[in-house]
Amino acid sequence: MSRLVQTGELTVNYPDGTRRRYGAGGGDRAEVSITDTTTLRGLVLRPDLTMGEGYMDGRITIAHDNIEGLIRLILRNRFREAMPLWVRMVARARFRLGHLIQRNSPVRSKANVAHHYDLSNDLYQLFLDRDMQYSCAYFTDPTVSLDEAQEAKKAHIAAKLRIEPGMRVLDIGCGWGGMALTLARDYGARVVGVTLSENQLALGRARVAEQGLEQQIDLRLQDYRNLAEPFDRIVSVGMLEHVGLPHYGEYFSKVSDLLSQDGIALIHTIGRTGPPAAQSEWINRYIFPGGYVPAMSELAPAIERAGLWTCDTEVLRLHYAYTLRHWLQRFDAHLDTVRATYDDRFIRMWRYYLTICYLAFEEQDQAVFQFQLAQRRDAVPITRDYLYADDSAPRAMTDTAAQ
Repeated sequence: MSRLVQTGELTVNYPDGTRRRYGAGGGDRAEVSITDTTTLRGLVLRPDLTMGEGYMDGRITIAHDNIEGLIRLILRNRFREAMPLWVRMVARARFRLGHLIQRNSPVRSKANVAHHYDLSNDLYQLFLDRDMQYSCAYFTDPTVSLDEAQEAKKAHIAAKLRIEPGMRVLDIGCGWGGMALTLARDYGARVVGVTLSENQLALGRARVAEQGLEQQIDLRLQDYRNLAEPFDRIVSVGMLEHVGLPHYGEYFSKVSDLLSQDGIALIHTIGRTGPPAAQSEWINRYIFPGGYVPAMSELAPAIERAGLWTCDTEVLRLHYAYTLRHWLQRFDAHLDTVRATYDDRFIRMWRYYLTICYLAFEEQDQAVFQFQLAQRRDAVPITRDYLYADDSAPRAMTDTAAQ
């Protein structure tokens, strides 16, 4: 600990009653208490997993429940001093085993999705925006509301897709149907959405029926790999993170096979701006089994092999940090409601998850990538001006108003 903590100050209360301070002081400060030697041993051998489990179980307590302060202090020091050799060896081994750990067959993919997304629709409604967008929003200004930022995200994606009324659109990983509803209602598209979550499908279909869009939207419980019909446009938001390293070639080849010759695809995913690295062991075990955040260097070869043109690549910085902070604030505002269904261990797990995720976007090499892909180099205009034109209102709405 003396070698690791070089800036800021970390106070540790050990199981035997010893109290130690580490670091030069100033800047970030945090205090933790560790209740038993088993947890202490785990922090030395598998720090990422043990920190999360220890906090969830109450074996590690943080003064003032300041998760952000503790994790930010650790992250800022981790880049200044090398982690112990055995920790780096375990991380390298886990990364090399990624092709086995993330071998997400259709059966395994469905189980992975159910682990997280089939918890409860009511839970997600407590902290998401009104359209239930469970992915990075687009903040035209950091001060806008979450609802406004999620609407802006969908409009930004629709502009990149160049949606026209009557187009057939595939939404891979359609969630609760928010993107499908927007593209059908506001742009006149005919949308097929696929998900592996039964809870998401049920609520998504109910929302489609409520808005009277059954003739335009077809939501299915289906693996994207089993699709075999052509589409004018393909959109996938926040799903690539669940594909897994061994399946990138399969994923982009399927996108290419399903996309018409004049078609455009927009793939929106969390990504690393640095070199590839192992996923958090705690995140993989408790939040997103089978998940992986790819580096751009891991995605480019698969896109190239699929024969797709990369017409545009945009890197969204800090947008997801803002989004996650909104989610945590909303979750905390509804803790009494959450406690009616979930225990304190779950609440600590969820708060820890949201906190370490926004810190990953603020302190580490994580961002969001938007890949605009096509079969032809001239499928979209050769500059980005069309994205920000004054007449960028949804075409279907504009046409209706003109009539």
